[in-house]
Amino acid sequence: MILLTFNIANIESEPKKGIQISNDERLKITESNTKSLLRLLEIHDVKASFFIEISIVENFQNLIKAISSKGYEIAFYNKNSSLQKIEEAKKLTENFLEKQVRGIRQKDFKHSQESLKLLEFNYVSNIDNANILFPFKRLKRDTEINEENGLSIVPESISPYSQLPYNDFVFQILPMKYYQNMVFETLKNEDFVLIYLNSWQFTDFERYQFDIPFYRKLFSGKKMEDKLDALLTFVNEKELATSRMKDYIF
Repeated sequence: MILLTFNIANIESEPKKGIQISNDERLKITESNTKSLLRLLEIHDVKASFFIEISIVENFQNLIKAISSKGYEIAFYNKNSSLQKIEEAKKLTENFLEKQVRGIRQKDFKHSQESLKLLEFNYVSNIDNANILFPFKRLKRDTEINEENGLSIVPESISPYSQLPYNDFVFQILPMKYYQNMVFETLKNEDFVLIYLNSWQFTDFERYQFDIPFYRKLFSGKKMEDKLDALLTFVNEKELATSRMKDYIF
């Protein structure tokens, strides 16, 4: 099973010297990138989960409704929000969607599993930092979903062959043919492959002058769209099953 997920969040990087990019512009960039993702998923009829960053939930109510109405899962991505802010975002979203938000993802700032269970989340999908050295730091990890304190804990996936994780950076830099083979071979030995990408990776950095590392600009924007299109084509050609996180776990 392929669990394809997207982290929907504004670009954190500062603009280049002398360039001004307002918060409203950042929101528009995120919305545009997300709509590009939706278009590709619809073309290929592939299921996916969208993890919306807590601080932008209120700004993106209409977009979140559109994502949910197309049959994709809505979950949360917590960067550094308090439990109170998470609870407020959860209540707001469940109110206008009229359905439960079951999942949450965290990276640098992690609340305890007990706290998240009290907020009535059903699963946690935590991720690590992905930078140019990241693939070489951790070569072994648990790849099975475990239950702790009433929560399903979903680990990041890692290829048993290349020992590369299926994070956003690896997807961006690897040749697509190699990545496709990695996915196909992993599914022969593992029950699922969890893939996650960030909406900001689909930004046109020639148009929007953010000060980001050179290796993060590689294959971004339209090239990322082309890579995702190639992956989704591969998924359908090989008749590989895809699922929303909540459906697979429960």
